[in-house]
Amino acid sequence: MASLKDLRNRIASVKATQKITKAMQMVAAAKLRRAQEAAEAARPYSERMAAVMANIGKAVDSADAPALMTGTGKSDVHLLIVATAERGLCGGFNSQIARFARDHARRLIAEGKTVKIITVGKKGYDILRRDLSDKIIDRIELRDVKQVGFVNADAIAKKVIGLFNEGQFDVATLFYSQFKSVISQVPTAQQLIPASTPVVEESESGSAIYEYEPDASEILSDLIPRNISVQVFRALLENAAGEMGAKMTAMDNATRNAGDMIGKLSITYNRQRQAQITKELIEIISGAEAL
Repeated sequence: MASLKDLRNRIASVKATQKITKAMQMVAAAKLRRAQEAAEAARPYSERMAAVMANIGKAVDSADAPALMTGTGKSDVHLLIVATAERGLCGGFNSQIARFARDHARRLIAEGKTVKIITVGKKGYDILRRDLSDKIIDRIELRDVKQVGFVNADAIAKKVIGLFNEGQFDVATLFYSQFKSVISQVPTAQQLIPASTPVVEESESGSAIYEYEPDASEILSDLIPRNISVQVFRALLENAAGEMGAKMTAMDNATRNAGDMIGKLSITYNRQRQAQITKELIEIISGAEAL
């Protein structure tokens, strides 16, 4: 059984941990609002960009379409871009994305496909290297970046496009966590290359016939790389909001658990202290009676 001194030290240690988790929860709550606003503001732009690409894509023959839209015509080599957070202490946020990407990679490998992985974020690399270290061809860390910007997403997109132009892969898929709420972040897979465009209904696109200047294929050649950067940027913003929401929830749970542990340790300490006092009193009374 632990001594009273050990119990006092343990209670003090848990209280110190509780202060830290409470402070981290408040910091995450303060950052969450800005991150959530940025993620929500990026959604309409990225969705509209995809809709514009869909409209222009209708006016282009498959023979004249850019390679980034049509692909190589094969699906033998898959590139997985797995975006996670740089830091932990956010519950299962990082592990959910990594598990989702790992399961996808294993399905492709079982089908006889070749898989290559680029990790964006330290935690994703740390998780995936345990089972798929031989599939990771590059890792990108944004630890030194104070606030993720479009320039970071554009650099990632250019790296992916460069690999495609070199013939390194046929299909590229981006993995990230879509922010739903503070307690809900959904792992998501989005195909970047060949560019996947949403189906636009006639009521949405209208019945007007457009003439494009320059040629529609030229517009797509410039628009698709920009769209890839936009989609990567949106994924990074969604991840940032999801990370803060998951961290806020995790630190709140940790603070509550610390409080419960302090209560249990305090009860144990008081009972043991009372037993020790009772024992001393019995010894004093027994000694007095012996005299």
